[in-house]
Amino acid sequence: MDAGEVRHWNADVNGVSIHVAERGPEDGPAVLLLHGFPELWLSWRHQMAALAARGFRALAPDLRGYGDSSAPSDPAAYSIFHIVGDVIALLDHLQLTKVFVVGHDWGAQVAWHLCLFRPDRVRAAVVLGVPYFARHARPITEAFAAFGDGFYINQFQEPGRAESAFARYDVATVLKKFYSIQIDDLSAPPGVEIIDFLEASPSPLPWISEEDLGQYAEKFQKSGFTGPLNYYRMAETNWRLLAPWNEAKITVPVKFIAGDKDIGVQSFGIEKYIKSGTFKSIVPDLEVTIIEGHHFLQQEQAERVNSEIISYLVKFTSQEPSS
Repeated sequence: MDAGEVRHWNADVNGVSIHVAERGPEDGPAVLLLHGFPELWLSWRHQMAALAARGFRALAPDLRGYGDSSAPSDPAAYSIFHIVGDVIALLDHLQLTKVFVVGHDWGAQVAWHLCLFRPDRVRAAVVLGVPYFARHARPITEAFAAFGDGFYINQFQEPGRAESAFARYDVATVLKKFYSIQIDDLSAPPGVEIIDFLEASPSPLPWISEEDLGQYAEKFQKSGFTGPLNYYRMAETNWRLLAPWNEAKITVPVKFIAGDKDIGVQSFGIEKYIKSGTFKSIVPDLEVTIIEGHHFLQQEQAERVNSEIISYLVKFTSQEPSS
């Protein structure tokens, strides 16, 4: 099937304007693709083409704060409930009762919480890079504090701090510093900002063209980094608001894909957690696939990720009617 062209539109939903890139037949099974930090809908360009060619309707929004979507300045507008609320409102706008969802990095967190809050709206999920951790009695920010001021999430907490540090570089360099990460500890030495500590690859990255990097940079130049950083600033608020879901399980079928060299997998004992029975105990209907690659997996290993996603989704399209 011809994948067709990418179509772009905005929808006013949940009090914000959300930009969506869409590819594939409008009557195909809908697949919602949720990007991470610091990315855009464009991070799913390879998956959108492959899904559309197989008859799926690929829908990749810029999450609030990113790209051509609204970017409220107040951190309080970026709770996980706001972000999942945008997704649900978008599905309602499209009159889609149930969809497949695919998420990476922060988009993985959104996907997990969509499955947690509204399993009735999700046929199945594919999550890249970030496993689900059930909410516990002590906030995750306490664990972050133990890593000290150099830890990137701790540096992101203070409004304006990271933005000021980022501003010392052109936007493309900031992005390339994050895209080039291969270290296993995202902590800067004492007195050093994380963006100064990170090194941009001196040569082009094999998985992103200079043209694509320029597209990312153009959008971040316009929208800035405050919206994306505000996601991190809501960590403790999210923990407080998630109290009703303490130790709650994910009941939706999920395939989890991670790169064997992903810093998010190599750090904090996460690899052991993924491979132990603990992960599956809270996501009972779980498949885990570890493939070669780093963090930005759906771009770095596009063909393999496409194959993993499509082979999983087609199990369900033969069982359920299309939305």
